[in-house]
Amino acid sequence: MKYIFVTGGVVSSLGKGLTAASLGTLLEARRLRVVLQKFDPYLNVDPGTMNPFQHGEVYVLNDGAETDLDLGHYERFTNCVLTRHNNLTSGQVYETVILKERRGDYLGKTVQVIPHVTDVIKDRIRELSDESKYDVVITEIGGTTGDIEGLPFLEAIRQFILDVGPQNVVNMHVTLVPYIKAAHELKTKPTQQSVAKLREIGLQPQVLICRTEKPLDRDVRRKLSMFCSVSEKAVVEERDVEHTIYEVPLTLHAEGLDQLVCDLLHLETPEPDLADWQKFVERVISPKRRVKIAVVGKYMDVRDAYKSIYESLTHAAASEDCGIDLKLIDAEPLEHDIDARLKDVAGVLVPGGFGVRGIEGKIDAARYAREHKIPYLGLCLGMQVATIEFARNVCGIKDANSTEFQKNTPEPLISLLEEQRDVRNKGASMRLGTWPTQIVKGTLAEKIYGDTEVTERHRHRYEFNMKYRDRMNAKGFVISGTSPDGTLAELIELRDHPYFVGCQYHPEFQSKPNKPHPLFKGFIQACLARQAGRAMHARADQESRHRAPERELVPQR
Repeated sequence: MKYIFVTGGVVSSLGKGLTAASLGTLLEARRLRVVLQKFDPYLNVDPGTMNPFQHGEVYVLNDGAETDLDLGHYERFTNCVLTRHNNLTSGQVYETVILKERRGDYLGKTVQVIPHVTDVIKDRIRELSDESKYDVVITEIGGTTGDIEGLPFLEAIRQFILDVGPQNVVNMHVTLVPYIKAAHELKTKPTQQSVAKLREIGLQPQVLICRTEKPLDRDVRRKLSMFCSVSEKAVVEERDVEHTIYEVPLTLHAEGLDQLVCDLLHLETPEPDLADWQKFVERVISPKRRVKIAVVGKYMDVRDAYKSIYESLTHAAASEDCGIDLKLIDAEPLEHDIDARLKDVAGVLVPGGFGVRGIEGKIDAARYAREHKIPYLGLCLGMQVATIEFARNVCGIKDANSTEFQKNTPEPLISLLEEQRDVRNKGASMRLGTWPTQIVKGTLAEKIYGDTEVTERHRHRYEFNMKYRDRMNAKGFVISGTSPDGTLAELIELRDHPYFVGCQYHPEFQSKPNKPHPLFKGFIQACLARQAGRAMHARADQESRHRAPERELVPQR
């Protein structure tokens, strides 16, 4: 078993997760079995209760674990299907240690960071390696070298290297090499200081991944090599990519990272086959056509809040050799100028979320898409607002609402399940993880999926109230997917609409670059069809306008 540890220095948000995922892509292309995991130093047990404005998207795994968004990169960029064992936080570590101490597992010993905390961290690495299903374990350590909360993780790695032998480990350090415009110079000092901090802890990186705006010339590489005690060929440039994050594996391969890592770990592998990845990237960069999609949400100032959704749209569009022009719309003020904001889009997507803010704007977006026959995809809350809109404006249930937004609403179209009513702790208490959905035969959903049973990942607390089902079905509202026992609505569609689909689950968590999710693929196809139809009408109108003056020249009798 071989191990790669990815640390970061100088500043946060350098792209350690993307770098780790890209290396996973390259090693898989060399026919190695790879698994990734993320260690997060924050004291939250998981990011499930964190505000998206602060932390970005919460990514949900098959087993219901609410995790860091980097695990989304791991699953998209590789063939990994991850579980809660692939994400560890300081909160989980200390919770484990305290529970053991309370049970008396330590037999009266003084409980300390070393060895008790570090042992829990090392055990999590061993959990993956003991499965013997993998050749390489890639572990990313969140935060920045020098952060006080990250020290136990780095100390655990130092100990782990002693346990397994340095010949089986590569330490990879992602760092910043800033360009100072006034001096017209790349500066290596921040990286030197960061590596010095690592070495104080007892870790010596063998590979430097240098995030930079400008190319690293030979002198800069030589300087970093000398001051950081890293081989010159192991000073790897990772410049900002021009078009898409999916270029990163290709640029790192061009820098020789995958071969370098294999050499350091004494792994003999074939050359990587990146043909399919290259084809996908070419379609993203140079598509034959483009389509404009509106995303109507409430966390629009934070791009990472809807990370998996944007990536899923990219995957689906690339499969149709199409590019995406995203129109990001804040739901809160939308009701004031909805026609001006949505009239030029080929599709409307409403993502999930929590809380009442922006709800009426999302409902208005669903109504506009329904009335104007614009393809609509509602995810989780996006499905719920679509049902509320339909109930109010088509079925005449004027007070239709969710008990999340109006606790005592007389028409609880969306409400808590019975088992959720007494829940007090917010963390990990929703309907989470993979659940089966039974697809109704003869529906658009069956055509999209090509199957009558699917499994999808959930993260929600409120459900559609089935007592309204028949009343709404009579008006064209179809529940096209349910739980196997038929008690929960999982998927809805409208009978007289080209593509109006809402799902209670999160399909964005199962989309991959060369395997787009069916709901996103169907959505993009519907958007392209609408766009083509509008273009045809526009050409016909143009021809009519050109002919009009000629008809006016005909003498009047």
